Amino acid sequence: MPTLLIADDHPLFREALRGVVARVMPDAQLHEADSVDALYALVEAEPDADLLLLDLNMPGAQGFSSLVHLRALHPQLPIVVVSAREEPAVMRRALDHGAVGFIPKSADAATLGEAIASVLDGDQWAPAAAFDAPAARPEEHDAARRLRDLTPQQFRVLQMLGGGLLNKQIGYELNVSEATVKAHVTAILRKLGASNRTQAVLIAGRLALDPGSITLPPEGVE
Repeated sequence: MPTLLIADDHPLFREALRGVVARVMPDAQLHEADSVDALYALVEAEPDADLLLLDLNMPGAQGFSSLVHLRALHPQLPIVVVSAREEPAVMRRALDHGAVGFIPKSADAATLGEAIASVLDGDQWAPAAAFDAPAARPEEHDAARRLRDLTPQQFRVLQMLGGGLLNKQIGYELNVSEATVKAHVTAILRKLGASNRTQAVLIAGRLALDPGSITLPPEGVE
């Protein structure tokens, strides 16, 4: 009895995926998450899941960083990206960063079912255009390698830095002291090889869907 995880913040699309999976695999067990934090908790609770269907644009997600982080923490879990971003380059980057498949959200139910069944059989699945697109750049792979060394809490702090939050705000969100946040930031800078918060955000920003849209943290403040 396969166990599938669905991570998407749109209830209607989660419902559509449930319907497709029910037709393809009537005995499958489904579990859902509507945010990145909920997804991390779900993956921890379901360590033997057979497949994760992951949206790239959930609250708390920044480009391919969540995919990279999950692959580092749970290398045994196959991940298929299901996204409305259907540019061949985006599909190829997802595959290069560890996804075993990429399903465009515009795909019909038959294609969704075929893709899911194919991946569960151990194959890779993506539209042909994904394999013809240029590979992810070396600096992207370098950023992914550095991010894999972060602990889950350090990764959360880094994502909040990328969201423009100050140490005090991060501490409030995570229910930890400001001193603890500062310790996490120090460890993040060391592991990423960054000299300051801005440089750390820029390194992580190499994995953004649109790297030119990165929001840098305020200068000279914590």
